[in-house]
Amino acid sequence: MTKPSFWKNNKRYYDLKSYWRNLFGCNVHKLAIDAGFTCPNRDGHVATGGCIYCDGRGSTLRQHGELPSIADQIASGKKYYKPSASKFIAYFQTFTNTYAPVAGLQALYDDALAQEDIIGLSTGTRPDCLGSDVIELLSGYAKKHHIWIELGLQSIHDKTLQLINRGHNFQQFLDAVTALSGRGLNICVHIIIGLPGESDEDVLKTAKTLAALPIQGIKIHSLLALDGTPMGELYKNGSIPMISKEKYVALTADVLEVLPPEMVIQRLTADGYRDIFLAPVWAGNKLDVLNSINKELERRDSYQGKNYLVVPEKVTFF
Repeated sequence: MTKPSFWKNNKRYYDLKSYWRNLFGCNVHKLAIDAGFTCPNRDGHVATGGCIYCDGRGSTLRQHGELPSIADQIASGKKYYKPSASKFIAYFQTFTNTYAPVAGLQALYDDALAQEDIIGLSTGTRPDCLGSDVIELLSGYAKKHHIWIELGLQSIHDKTLQLINRGHNFQQFLDAVTALSGRGLNICVHIIIGLPGESDEDVLKTAKTLAALPIQGIKIHSLLALDGTPMGELYKNGSIPMISKEKYVALTADVLEVLPPEMVIQRLTADGYRDIFLAPVWAGNKLDVLNSINKELERRDSYQGKNYLVVPEKVTFF
């Protein structure tokens, strides 16, 4: 196996832990924050009901009454992770974390960055919720702090985005990437493998397209069926089959092979709340999935970026 020396890990892809160590010389951990946001795809601004796989409950904190303050959430997270990390990223995770007036966003972000050992922000959002004023705010933070913008995309195919009720199209995603690029911001894109109606070629086209864009990170996971969601109902009545573990592992390996070796792999699997989790059953064991992906790459004698340089053409969008 040939892999870049900067990976400094025993994996066949550039994981987030290695990236933090390269950049900061220490272990860094992301602390999840629920700042009380909603989503324009749920409140009627774009649509109602949200994406077909989203249960709409938000973080577990919302199930226990009033949300703790940003400072309290960070303090709680640091207490849990402090033995294994010395620096932290405040991760605004729940729903659309740029969906508010910019003054309100600044107050929340300032509060997070004021906490001890917080060296930056990671902000989860949608491509259609990044106005010029929000980007200006985030760019300003990037002059002194480490900033990630996490864009939910899931697929580059508009037919799929419409089917899963994303409420935006691929062009809006490209417009967001264009607006964010060159501002000192890091972009991480979320994609899902196993979306209804998508072929293996569709998945690889998504990966190759993202490989050609100014994107620094990616999160990958399988489609999940959760009880109480439209996706859960489709699964229960047999309308949509779930991807097998073997197919997911193989396709994830295919995707990794076409991504640039410097792209940070922030996630390779995920699961839902256990009380409403329906399928696929194998997704409930994250460690097994991660080990299976690594074993598949070993079996192929392959690694992230192996086929990146032989991508037929770089796609130019802007």
